[in-house]
Amino acid sequence: MNAFSYRLTLTALLAALCVANARAEDPKSGTSMFSFSGFGTLGVVHSSEKNADFTSSVFKPDGAGYSESWSPGVDSRIGAQLTARFSRQFSALVQVVAEQRYDDTYKPSVEWANIKYQFTPDLSARIGRIVLPVYMVSDFRKVGYANPWVRPPTEVYGTNPVTNIDGTDLSYRLHLGEITTTLHGTYGRDYTSDYPHGVSSKARDVWGIVDTTEYGAASFYVSYLQSHISLRPPIALFDAFRQFGPQGIAIADNYELIDKTVRVVTLGASYDPGNWFSMAEWTHSKYHSFLGKSTGWYVSGGYRIGRFTPYITDAQVTNAITSDPGLTLSTLPPYLAVPAAALNAGLNQVLARNPVQRTISAGLRWDFTKNFDFKLQCDHTRLGPGSPGTLINVQPGFRSGGTLNLFSATVDFVF
Repeated sequence: MNAFSYRLTLTALLAALCVANARAEDPKSGTSMFSFSGFGTLGVVHSSEKNADFTSSVFKPDGAGYSESWSPGVDSRIGAQLTARFSRQFSALVQVVAEQRYDDTYKPSVEWANIKYQFTPDLSARIGRIVLPVYMVSDFRKVGYANPWVRPPTEVYGTNPVTNIDGTDLSYRLHLGEITTTLHGTYGRDYTSDYPHGVSSKARDVWGIVDTTEYGAASFYVSYLQSHISLRPPIALFDAFRQFGPQGIAIADNYELIDKTVRVVTLGASYDPGNWFSMAEWTHSKYHSFLGKSTGWYVSGGYRIGRFTPYITDAQVTNAITSDPGLTLSTLPPYLAVPAAALNAGLNQVLARNPVQRTISAGLRWDFTKNFDFKLQCDHTRLGPGSPGTLINVQPGFRSGGTLNLFSATVDFVF
C-alpha cells in the first residue's frame, strides 16, 4: 500500500469514526458502538556489560549497560486502542503506542489503523495499517500483560523487529471437529522503517501466509513471509569493493542490501492446560545480504501457583555468515594489496556484528491484583566467538565472546 492509499484508508477510517460519533449508541441495543482499551509496561533493566547496550529492539538508540546503568526505555511503553463497531459486519480500530523511538523520543505512533469487514463468522478482511504476523505472539508482542515473560526472547523476536505494515489481509477460519485452523494471508506494497543514526530500510511487495491450528489446550503456528528490502543510505564499503574488478563487484552484489529478497519461516507450538504452560518457537531468516542467514529458537515453560508463575526460558540465535575471506590479496599488485586488506577487514567487521548468542532466563510473574502483574527476570547470555550478540553501541573496551547478566523488573497492566 503506497502513501496515498494509506492516507485514503486512514481518512476513510476517521470519517467513519466521525459519522459514528454522531450516533454513539446502537438504537436497537442501546449499547455504545465504541470500546476503548489500553495497555502498558513500566520497567527497568540493568546489564553487567558496561561497554555495550542491551536493548529489546534495534529501533532503539540506547539501552542498559553503557548508556544507562538502569534503563527504563528497554521495555516501558503505553498503548491505547479505540474500536468502533458500526454493524455486525463493519468495524474499525486505531491503536497508538508510545515507547522509545529511533530518535530517542517517546512520541506516540500509530501501530494499527484499519477497517475490517466480516463477510461471514469465519471470513474477514482488513485494510490499512495491520499487524505483520511473523511470530506466534505478533498480535500482542507489545502487550506485556499478555506474555509470560518480561519480553519475548530477543533471539527470535529480534531477528525481525518490524511489527506492522500498510496493506491488507484476509482471514478464514475452518472447523474440523475439535480442531480449528485459521488461514491468514497478508500483503503490503511498501513500508519504510527508521533506525537510529539516520538509517532506514524500505520493504516492498511484502506478503505472507500464516496458519494457526488449535486443538484443546494445544496451539500450532506456521508462517512464511517474503519481501524485497533496501537499506538507506547504502554502505559505502561496497562501492569501494566495486573498484577491484569482477571479484570486488561479486562481493558487493552478494552483501549489499539493495532490493534483496528476504524470506522468513517460523514454526511455533504452545500447550496451556491452565496450571502450567510450555511453548517453543523456531525461525529462519535468509536476507541475501550482509545480514546473512539467521536462525533463532526458544523453549519456555512455567507453573502457576496461585497468583505466582515461575518460568524458565532457553533461547539461541546463530548466523551462518559471520566472516568472509574477501578479495584474494595474492593476485593483486603490492600497491593494491594494502587497501584491499583494509576492505577485507571492514567487511569482516560488518559480518561479525551478526548476532550469535545463547540466553538462559529465569523469572517470576506475580498477578498481584486484577489486570496488573509484577515480573522479575534474570538472564545469563553467552555471546558467540567474535560476536556482540544483540548488543548495540559497542565501545572500544568491549570483549566479544564473553558473557553478561541482565536483571529486569516490570509492572504490566491492561485497562
